[in-house]
Amino acid sequence: MSISKVFILGGGTMGRGIAQVCAQSGISVVLSDAVEEALKQSEKQIAWSVGKFIEKGKLGESLDQVMSRISFSPTLDQAAEAEMVIEVVYEDIEVKRQVLEKISRAASPEAVVASNTSAIPITDLAAFVDNPDRVLGLHFFNPVPMMAAVEVIKGKRTTPEVLEAGREFILQIGKDPIMVRRDCPGFVINRINLPSSIEAMRVVEEGVASVEDIDKGVKLALGRRMGIFETGDIVGLDVTLGALSSIYQETKEPRWHPPMILRCKVKAGQLGRKTGTGWYRYGEDGKMLGPAED
Repeated sequence: MSISKVFILGGGTMGRGIAQVCAQSGISVVLSDAVEEALKQSEKQIAWSVGKFIEKGKLGESLDQVMSRISFSPTLDQAAEAEMVIEVVYEDIEVKRQVLEKISRAASPEAVVASNTSAIPITDLAAFVDNPDRVLGLHFFNPVPMMAAVEVIKGKRTTPEVLEAGREFILQIGKDPIMVRRDCPGFVINRINLPSSIEAMRVVEEGVASVEDIDKGVKLALGRRMGIFETGDIVGLDVTLGALSSIYQETKEPRWHPPMILRCKVKAGQLGRKTGTGWYRYGEDGKMLGPAED
């Protein structure tokens, strides 16, 4: 099944990244967000990112050719025309419920409905959609244009045909599918990665080592391309907190409880690069300036 038109609801970092890779792969895409400013920012950021790919010789098309495949809309009116609808909103089940119920009413009954959730079980989200057998998870990683892996997640009622359509779509846009055939909180990669992030935060809380030294250590000793806290700032501390909270609420296992240091930073609005401060401080150009104040 080849997808020709995708509708994406959510104009944040992940939504615009998915829109970009779809357009670069020849797919017509509508990026929707109720906030007009978010759409303007998305168009600007996508154009900048596509331009960088062209400068580096990674795209054989012009900027105008790629951007002509993306349209921006504050409504869901065009969702009915899409073969696949992807929600990319905040990692909170109540927010996703409201969005998925709207998608269920607006999209074609035959359209595949996907969630970019990083931790909430797909079975829970599918309950908000008519014909839940057409719902699956497509968990992209940040930054979407650069990261090759995408988790393709089967909910309890996802049909084999829909799961296969998800796998084929990920291959179509030049990514590599990680098949998750049993629904569970956190899926695969986050179940492996988040415990190391939690432990790193606890090490900082206990005064054992600094954010900078932990990041230096995991890069030099463990071979990671980016430090745990550098990655956390790109993802967004609120996103990490949302993922951990979802897993903890689902499992009630203490090992998933978000550390106090993370909760305090989110309450203080220190969410990472997007706010200028997270684990590190950033300038207006996005360049890291040094560790954040405690």
